[in-house]
Amino acid sequence: MTSSRSRNLSRLPLREELQGQEPYGAPQLSVKAMLNVNETTYDVPADVVDAIGKEVRAAAAHLNRYPDREFSVLRDKLAEYLNRDLASEAQPAELTAEHIWAANGSNEIMQHILQAFAGPGRSVLAFPPTYSMYPLYARGTYSEYIAGTRAADFTQTPEDVAAQIREHRPNVVILCSPNNPTGTALSLETVEAAYAAAEESETMVVVDEAYGEFRQSGTGSALALLPGREKLIVSRTMSKAFALAGGRLGYLAAAPEVTDAMRLVRLPYHLSAVTQATAVAALDHSATLMANVERIKEQRDRIVGSLEQMGLHPAPSDANFVFFGGLADEKAAWQHLLDDGILIRDVGIPGHLRVTAGTAEETSDFLASLQRFITSTTA
Repeated sequence: MTSSRSRNLSRLPLREELQGQEPYGAPQLSVKAMLNVNETTYDVPADVVDAIGKEVRAAAAHLNRYPDREFSVLRDKLAEYLNRDLASEAQPAELTAEHIWAANGSNEIMQHILQAFAGPGRSVLAFPPTYSMYPLYARGTYSEYIAGTRAADFTQTPEDVAAQIREHRPNVVILCSPNNPTGTALSLETVEAAYAAAEESETMVVVDEAYGEFRQSGTGSALALLPGREKLIVSRTMSKAFALAGGRLGYLAAAPEVTDAMRLVRLPYHLSAVTQATAVAALDHSATLMANVERIKEQRDRIVGSLEQMGLHPAPSDANFVFFGGLADEKAAWQHLLDDGILIRDVGIPGHLRVTAGTAEETSDFLASLQRFITSTTA
């Protein structure tokens, strides 16, 4: 936002907590390799495009009517997909449509959760460095935001997470796994410990698994912990693994009473017929889209290995991106990459940057450019 626009904005009678704030957003530049916002860099496959077009065309014939308020078909398909995802890793589940809620991106999912369980006089605990929208969700729902802590290597242990929940007794705790921006994942033991501590203070536990499909073999999903835990919510998105960042579809799995709570705060007909049709078509072609997930994981692991060979310090990643340190001047490195047409993310942590795992060609370009920068600064 320009300085003149900021001055004009300041003349409006904004809510006090919004005054002087900047909107969320990453740079949107036209470069050859956009590796800064963790999108899937592969285009949507042609057969999926055709299927989406067919579903949307069918929906368009009835756009004079409001959409299915309960998005019943979509909820059924999301439950089926999650059950398959867990079964593929020997984590069987029996989720049904009653366990599923969806909204316009996981941003709206989080907003619904905080509207229902946080709010004025209530608090939200998260653990920076983590997704930078969490404080904004809290601010937008008039909730107190509590910034917890992590270990020096950005990991979290069951004991530490439980202790912080017991100390702060928040109304909602958000655990991001894999975590953004670090890519580190939580063990299921950590989620279990968090839930046990949260029960002492009637706290809702939200596990944000936006990057869940990219997790390493052996990293479990918190979806497997849902049975018997009515205050546990697991959030997912179709923006990443399904290559639908432009489709805006996020969803959660939880006890049926949680989805009933979401109905109390949602806006009428909040999920358009076009969005529902797009998501249904993508779910019908999940096998095609998941093939790209495996290709992305290969490039992620390639990045980790290559950065280690350069003498840098990548964090273990269960996501579709790599967070790495060891840079003497991360801003100079970022600018060097941008000058080479490669946009990655400066997350504001000294000595660190984050790069999305892209195509093999994009990965090669990124690694070659970064190697040139390191060579030029150490010669």
